[in-house]
Amino acid sequence: MNSDSDLQIAGDILAVQHLLQPAPEHPSTVSDFVRLARTITADRARWAHLVQYDAASRWYHRLAAGPGHEVWLLSWVPGQRSGLHDHGPSSGVLTVLEGQLTERTPRGSRELTTGSQRVFAPGYVHEVVNDSLEPAVSLHIYFPGLTAMPMHSHSAQCSPAAHDVVPV
Repeated sequence: MNSDSDLQIAGDILAVQHLLQPAPEHPSTVSDFVRLARTITADRARWAHLVQYDAASRWYHRLAAGPGHEVWLLSWVPGQRSGLHDHGPSSGVLTVLEGQLTERTPRGSRELTTGSQRVFAPGYVHEVVNDSLEPAVSLHIYFPGLTAMPMHSHSAQCSPAAHDVVPV
C-alpha cells in the first residue's frame, strides 16, 4: 500500500511560485467590475459626502479611474432623464445607490431600486429616468472608459405609456 498523499506527490504549491495565480492589479472581467461596484456601494463614506443635487441638470462626478475603466457617481432629482443613448464601445455596470430609477429600452421597462445592478455591453440602448418623487443616486462603471454616448431618437417602444416589463 502506497502511503504517499497528494501533497507529498505534488509538493507544496506555495513553494512553486509559477503555479500561483498573480493577484489582479485591476478589474479585467465583467464579474470583477460588478464586484468593484458592490465594493464601492458598500463603502458609503467613499461617495455619500460627494453627492449633490442639481434641479437644472443631472449632476455627475468622476469618482475614480483605473487602467481601462472609469467610475462615475450621478444624482437624479425627480423627472431627470438621460435620454435614449448607448455607450459607444464601452461596456458598463449601473448600480442604484439610493432611491429608485427606471430603465427603458426598446424591449421594455424595469424599475431599479436601491442595490439593483444592470450590466450592459457596447451598443446597448437605454434611457434612465427618475420617475419617483424622491432623489436617486447611481454608480456607473464603464470599461473601457466612456469616450462616446451617442443619443438615439425616442420611439413609442420607449415611452412610459407603451412599455412592457422585462423580467429581471
